[in-house]
Amino acid sequence: MSDQDDAPQIYLVTPPEFELSEFPDRLAACLDATPVACVRLGLATRDEDRISRAADALREVTIARDVALVVDSHARLVTRLGLDGVHLTDGARSVRATRKDLGDDAIVGAFCGNSRHDGMTAGELGADYVSFGPAGATDLGTTPQAEAELFEWWSMMIEVPVVAEGALDLDVVRRLAPHADFFGIGEEIWREADAAETLRRYASAMAG
Repeated sequence: MSDQDDAPQIYLVTPPEFELSEFPDRLAACLDATPVACVRLGLATRDEDRISRAADALREVTIARDVALVVDSHARLVTRLGLDGVHLTDGARSVRATRKDLGDDAIVGAFCGNSRHDGMTAGELGADYVSFGPAGATDLGTTPQAEAELFEWWSMMIEVPVVAEGALDLDVVRRLAPHADFFGIGEEIWREADAAETLRRYASAMAG
């Protein structure tokens, strides 16, 4: 998972819940339809056996297509399951210890909400990327939106790649495309009947 100077890349996030009998095929269709830089296994469950079985199934799909696979939060599963890294959800707090445990080759990403300070700290401590969100407006009212100005500032001042995710739509993607290295796309496509075609539309919006 690397930064590029041209159009942003897709960072695909699984649904928080899915059927192992069906989802790997949906994922494969998406990866075959549109270039994807990384897939994040983002199950809501904390059941490690369930996460492990899901990781085994998805790893077959991603390895065959040379796409990185990271897991949400469960850093201790990375080595055991042969994954490429972990997406941390507690800002910068776990980055240093996780980097030490997993080594230099693993992908370590950090979700930092809308906190510029947390993002900068995560980058300084060794995060490969920082994720901000929700990048679009939500009705929940519990999480402040990561405004476009944050991504604009980050892209000008900080070299660490930045992911925009959460409540995305095509207009938000077009607006942030000049300032984001990756878009974390998940429920935006999985709730649609044809996820692969929806992902193509997002890719077109990213390209401008």
